[in-house]
Amino acid sequence: MTIETLRAICRALPDVTEDVKWGQDLAFCIGEKMFAVVNLEPPHQLSFKCTPESFGELTERPGLIPAPYLARAMWVQEPELGATLDRRELEALIRTSYALVQAKLPKRATTRRKAKKKARRSRSR
Repeated sequence: MTIETLRAICRALPDVTEDVKWGQDLAFCIGEKMFAVVNLEPPHQLSFKCTPESFGELTERPGLIPAPYLARAMWVQEPELGATLDRRELEALIRTSYALVQAKLPKRATTRRKAKKKARRSRSR
């Protein structure tokens, strides 16, 4: 697994933006809220949000740990990108993370994104 593969997975989701935070972490966001973060320096630690049920299951697996600073918000870390999670499983976990964060966005932000998308479509016609 590479950072480019991870970028492709994340950017395939609607309205995703990316931003480098803290100098070396590439954050993938929906509505300015992070749903996945990868360190740009090897070994490319990856962190993402998950459900409380999967948090317990995932952190019991070798190669996955509670994400430093974010574990209380149910974030998990893979200390080395691609070392534990295969692409299919990672894609499903990233989609879940995206959905969890999107569901918590304020109604106003969701309405604003839909209006922007509608305006873009009408301009392209």
